[in-house]
Amino acid sequence: MPEFIAEWLNQNEIFTAMTMMEYWNGLVSTVQLVFLSLLIGLVMAVPLAIMRTSKNPMVSGPVWLYTYIFRGTPLLIQLYIIYYGIAQIPGIQETFWWDIFKEPFYPALLAFTLNTAAYTTEIIRGAINATPNGEIEAAKAYGMSWFMRMRRIILPSAARRAVQAYSNEVIFMLHSSAIASVVTIVDLTGAARNIYSRFYAPFDAFICVALIYMVLTFMLVFAFRKLENHLLRHQRPVGGS
Repeated sequence: MPEFIAEWLNQNEIFTAMTMMEYWNGLVSTVQLVFLSLLIGLVMAVPLAIMRTSKNPMVSGPVWLYTYIFRGTPLLIQLYIIYYGIAQIPGIQETFWWDIFKEPFYPALLAFTLNTAAYTTEIIRGAINATPNGEIEAAKAYGMSWFMRMRRIILPSAARRAVQAYSNEVIFMLHSSAIASVVTIVDLTGAARNIYSRFYAPFDAFICVALIYMVLTFMLVFAFRKLENHLLRHQRPVGGS
């Protein structure tokens, strides 16, 4: 084999190995960031949505203000404010919090969590408000307390109505995670930028990342479709003989 062909093959193998490792590390960072933000955001959103449905303005008002702010401003701006603003808090650099938030992953996680929690709160609130009055009145007739009605009737019923809208929020957060690279996190988009700057191959780098995002999106769509079919299985017509 001619020497120049062997050298070209060797360089191509090195390029492939380096790009695959870069993409893998970026994929791990993206999945970790999106999964944790969605998980924590969902845990936050359930009690916030219940508070949001309260008729007491002292309870629902602060939640409304929080969701209004985070739904009314771009996620990128929120990320910048949290990432650069934490360092400006007086005295924080002398506390243990600085050991956590000096790493870019945690300010990004905080921004993404607060953002998705705001949207998820409104999704669940709408689903709770859409609960048929007949179900609530029937639960009251059985002597259920407010807590039991919420746990056994209202929230399960709301979850079935909210799953489709929440699936869109999950996909939105996956796509929005691409901005994490602006605060030096090497996610999928950051990996593509590194490959572009190192090998001068922008088209290949970003097309590959786009395909990875598409695969992740289709996996989420499939998973939520299965979940929705499972939650709504009681509505399927029963076949007769």
